[in-house]
Amino acid sequence: MKAITFVNVSVVGPDRSGAIAAITQKLFQLGANIESLEEQVTRGKFRMNLLASWKADCLHDRRVKTELESVALQLRMKLALRLASGACRHRRLGLMVTKETHAAEAILREWKSGRLNAEPVLIAGNHPQMRTLARRYGVPFQFIDYRDRQKAETHLQDVLEKAEADLLVLARFMKILSPDFVWHWKNRIINIHPSLLPAFPGASAYRQAYDKGVKIVGVTAHFVTPDLDQGPILCQDALRLRPDEPLESIIQRGQKLEAACLLRALKLCLNRQLDVHWGRVHGV
Repeated sequence: MKAITFVNVSVVGPDRSGAIAAITQKLFQLGANIESLEEQVTRGKFRMNLLASWKADCLHDRRVKTELESVALQLRMKLALRLASGACRHRRLGLMVTKETHAAEAILREWKSGRLNAEPVLIAGNHPQMRTLARRYGVPFQFIDYRDRQKAETHLQDVLEKAEADLLVLARFMKILSPDFVWHWKNRIINIHPSLLPAFPGASAYRQAYDKGVKIVGVTAHFVTPDLDQGPILCQDALRLRPDEPLESIIQRGQKLEAACLLRALKLCLNRQLDVHWGRVHGV
C-alpha cells in the first residue's frame, strides 16, 4: 500500500458565496481527497479547516500552495497549509514565551536529553530578553511586538510557517490570541494554565485561589480555543497547600507543576492519536 500524505488547509476571511466550492474544487483538480471539513461563519467572518490527502508520490506541494493561495487571494482570504502527518520526521515545535522561563526550559531540557520526539524550531516572545533563553539552547528566536495584535499575529503566522512548525506551545505566554489565529491552529496550540480549570480562568490564577482560601491548587494543560481558558483538557495536576502557606511559596511550587504538566501534555500529543469531540479529548 502506498503511503498517504495529509495536509491541513485553513482559510479565514470575509464570508463570500461559493468559498467552500472554490477551495474544494481546486483541491479535486490537484488530485486531493477531502478527509474532513469544518466551517464556521460568525459576524460575517468565514473560517474553514479541512484535511486533504494525497498518495505520497502524487503531492506536489509547491503547486498546491501556489494554486490554493491564488484562490484565497481571489476570495480575499488568508490561507495556511501544514503537513498533518509527522510519521516521516520529528514534529516541529514553536514555543511562545513572555517573561517566565520554567515551562519552556522543561521542554528544551527534555529535547536536549533526547527524550522528546520533537524538535523546537522557533522560540517567539513579546519580550526581547527571552533571546538569551533561545541562545542558550541553540533555537532561533523571534521577537513579536504585541502592541498591535493584528500586526503581531500576521508576523507570528509568517515566521511559524517559514519554520514549518507543526505544533505551537504556549509556555506561559501571557497574551490572548485572536479567534482568527487560533482557527489556523485548531487543536494544535497547547497552553498551560495555573489552576484546575474551569476554576480561576484568566489572569492571576494563583492570587485568585489564594484569596479564596482554597486548600488544593492545580494546573491544567489544554488545547487553545477562541474561548479563553475553556479548551479541551489534556491533563491536570494538583498540590495540597500547607497551613498559612504564603502566595510566593504557592507560586513557586505551582510553577514546577506547570512545567511537568505541560511536558506531559506535549508528549501525549506527540505519542498518541488524539481526537477532540464535543469539547473533550479522547485517547488520553
